[in-house]
Amino acid sequence: MTTPPFFFGVDVGGTNIKLGLVDDEGRTLAYHKIATDEPHGPASAIRRVAIELRTMLADIGHTMTDVASIGLAMPGMIDIVNGRTMEPHNLPHWYHFPIRQALEEETGATVILANDANAAAFGEYWLGSGREFRSMVLLTLGTGVGGGIIVNDTLVEGDHSFGSECGHIIIDFNDDARPIPTGQRGHLEAYASGTAIVKRTQEALESGEKSSLMARMNKGEKLTPLMVAEEAERGDELSLFIVMETARYLGVGVVSLMHTIDPGAVVLGGAVNFGGADSPLGTMFIERVREEVKRRAFPVPAKKTAIRFTSLGTDAGYLGASGLARQAYLRDQQAPVTS
Repeated sequence: MTTPPFFFGVDVGGTNIKLGLVDDEGRTLAYHKIATDEPHGPASAIRRVAIELRTMLADIGHTMTDVASIGLAMPGMIDIVNGRTMEPHNLPHWYHFPIRQALEEETGATVILANDANAAAFGEYWLGSGREFRSMVLLTLGTGVGGGIIVNDTLVEGDHSFGSECGHIIIDFNDDARPIPTGQRGHLEAYASGTAIVKRTQEALESGEKSSLMARMNKGEKLTPLMVAEEAERGDELSLFIVMETARYLGVGVVSLMHTIDPGAVVLGGAVNFGGADSPLGTMFIERVREEVKRRAFPVPAKKTAIRFTSLGTDAGYLGASGLARQAYLRDQQAPVTS
């Protein structure tokens, strides 16, 4: 029978909030998902989270006193030191809210606040594709490019809560480099994100490139990274070129991270993974990343750094948040008592 201490991981998204109760070994004891209901704001959501957490505990015969701490993963930029949201683009009614204090007051438990990509990185490091390494970089490929860095068990968050923004390393310094939505140019995200894939594909089609994508678009389908992946799998030359070019851009970014951190592994996740390890296209994609790394990196890290896909899927966020809560709790338990 599993015994306390327990740790909750709360992973907030624009549509849903994932809640997981985890034991000291990282085993999930209970899991639930509730609607974010974004327009009603963070205070309402936090109250509903607290109610759900107590219900989950009661269902397995426990109470909040058995919970050592709670990890709270939030999207976008956050002020970790002061426990506040900043201006998450997918949560417009949640700006500048004291989220950590609110959850602590509702639950009576200590809350550890983290960026959601950083939490996912810690989840993969603790329980997933990075668990055999002392250090790891995660890149999450979605609408943008997120990331997380762990070095010797420590999540890199930085002095200003902007650490591990791996999608914003510069891979093109030219004045006409591709921009991200905030206007800065040359960031990895501007080349390797789902948004960038669509943009680059649109540009190629508008310049006259032939592709089976046009037949689908002419029928009213919206161009998406998934459509590009599907047509690449069917042999469309333009779509396959876009996928492989994305891998090349990603490889350039990975090399910069490798030369800065020297991680044991670089792990690739997110919705834009071209099917991942179980897909022939995903396998081609990650092999192209590895090729670019071998071409550009120093020989030792090029040979020894593992480059692989994530293994926890969408569970990485709540698992990583609970893992960060566990880590903080264990650190406090080991801290010397001062009089």
